[in-house]
Parts: sequence; C-alpha cells; structure tokens
Amino acid sequence: MEELAGTPVEVSGDLGGLPAAVEVAAYRIVQEALTNARKHSGAARIAIALRRETCLRVTVTDDGAGIPPDARAGVGLASMRERAAELGGTCVVGEAEGGGTVVEAELPL
Repeated sequence: MEELAGTPVEVSGDLGGLPAAVEVAAYRIVQEALTNARKHSGAARIAIALRRETCLRVTVTDDGAGIPPDARAGVGLASMRERAAELGGTCVVGEAEGGGTVVEAELPL
C-alpha cells in the first residue's frame, strides 16, 4: 500500500487473512482520504495507520488546513462512511490533534 499511497503506512497486527470486503473497504477509505488531503488540504504530511485488533482500525491523518466549519460533506466523505457502515463499522472525519484532518474507520472482522 505504501507504493500506491506514496507515504509510509504504519501496520500493527497481522493483516493476513482479512475478509475481502474489509480489504476493499479499507483500501477505498484510504484512497478517498488521500485524495481529499492532496486535493483540498494543502497538507505537507499524510500518515496512514492500519491496526488489526478486534476490528481493523484505519487512520489517515494530515497536517493540512482542516475542514472549514461551513464545509458541506461531499460524495467522498459520504462514500467513506457508507463503506464502513455496509460492514457494520464506522467512519468519522474530524480535526486532527494539532491541526489538519483525521479519518478514523473501524471495520468489523
């Protein structure tokens, strides 16, 4: 994924044997978060973390401008939430500690 993302990916836990639907959802959520960060935020750094616990936790954090308070949720943000919800999971987009944006998804296994 690092080659596709163009940024390091922090991995915790064994990602082998994930259900295909979880792999696809995680990939698409990361892809959309990266697109948003590169297109809208002016971020200098983007970090991706994948953690396998009782679920797969996907976190994409950038140090960009963040989401303006008056911003409308677009198709990309809605699609990330829908992908997680289809699996019974969640996806939350908010302000990162210290500025920027964080996308946090939890995908049940």
